Amino acid sequence: MKKQWMVAGAAILAVGVVAPWAVGYVTEQQWQSVTTEVNQSQPLFRLETRDYNRGYMGADFTGTITIQNPETGDEHEFDYQAQVSHGVTGSLMDFSPPSELGAEVEKIFPDEKPKLTLETRIWGTATVELSVPAVSVINEETGESFDMSESYSRAKITDNGAHADILMLWPGAVIRAPDLRISIEDFRLEQTMEHLTDEVWLGDGDMSLARLEVAARDEPTLRFDQFAIKGETTTDDDGESIDSEAVVTLDKITADNESFGPHRLELVFSGLDVQSWSDLTAALTDMQAAALNGAGGDSRAMMQQQMESMNRINQAMLDLAANGFSFGFPELSFATPYGPINGEILVQHPTLSDEEKDQMMMVMQRLTGNLDVSMPLALVERHPELGMQVAPLIKQGMVVQEGDRLRIQGKLEDLALDINGNVIPLPPIF
Repeated sequence: MKKQWMVAGAAILAVGVVAPWAVGYVTEQQWQSVTTEVNQSQPLFRLETRDYNRGYMGADFTGTITIQNPETGDEHEFDYQAQVSHGVTGSLMDFSPPSELGAEVEKIFPDEKPKLTLETRIWGTATVELSVPAVSVINEETGESFDMSESYSRAKITDNGAHADILMLWPGAVIRAPDLRISIEDFRLEQTMEHLTDEVWLGDGDMSLARLEVAARDEPTLRFDQFAIKGETTTDDDGESIDSEAVVTLDKITADNESFGPHRLELVFSGLDVQSWSDLTAALTDMQAAALNGAGGDSRAMMQQQMESMNRINQAMLDLAANGFSFGFPELSFATPYGPINGEILVQHPTLSDEEKDQMMMVMQRLTGNLDVSMPLALVERHPELGMQVAPLIKQGMVVQEGDRLRIQGKLEDLALDINGNVIPLPPIF
């Protein structure tokens, strides 16, 4: 029995000795895989790793993050360095700016520095945490200042990247200039994501901002209170289609010492074909990447890539329509000092048979929908610039008066939009 315990102890000791080396090897491979995945999945920034020096109990490496301006194609590079500690089941990466930026970082964070860490496990779990201490910076020459409270962000990634839980907490910030003051209070984001297939993700999210206030010289102070967005994307039992809905709410807007609210906007997508939606998303991403990569290059080649992406987008839109979908705003509700603006806008496309799909040439042909929006008449009367835009529509009969409100009703069918009895032919699309 004693020999058996000795053998077991020796085996455990051997595992403990070998484990950090094995974990270090797996960590390096995982980081290289993450780098490749990040660079291939989006065109806006590129991650580069250099000089990965792996030892027994730890490692260190340097790298560069290159961010590209999507409008101009200009690139901005930021260097970083990382220290890695190897454990028995995982590693901890501690990222920091290069030493040559120490003086600049010291000016902004004289006491405590930002901390970015990545904790990995060999079974495919990773946790990213970013802590940014409070900041107070003032420019004595211009009088400009920036104050920011301590913020915290965390992303926990499991199932080898197929599931992620994200949390961001930012209590607030204040920006001051001689003629401007902007304050932000209590920003919070919670997001759960689960990979379905290709470019399609499911999940739910909740973002909120307690207050945003903008005060400019010679202008009335503008304040937004309790802004929130809640969204959820789900799939049916067989994973062939997805439904998505989002609700945007704003409790109150205050301008020139007058407050009005609440405001609510609901957006829904229903019955989106998963494969077609994935194809559309991939084509849009490739089109954006072609525009960024082709900046300053061969314009003919870029045009060819853009045309190929556009053809893919057209086909994906046709496939989405052929499999049936609906989208729109089931609820629009915006408060004004003179009464609410409310209504709904919905568009649908029926599911087509195989024969109908083969004969389908455009999306618009089978689209149907309805529009119903009303607003207070006093809002138009009190704002001449709005009245100038609405008056021609009233004269044409597209907007009708019902008591103290103005109403616009429309129906989409057979390639035509009927607005209060005025039929407008619509051009075919796709």
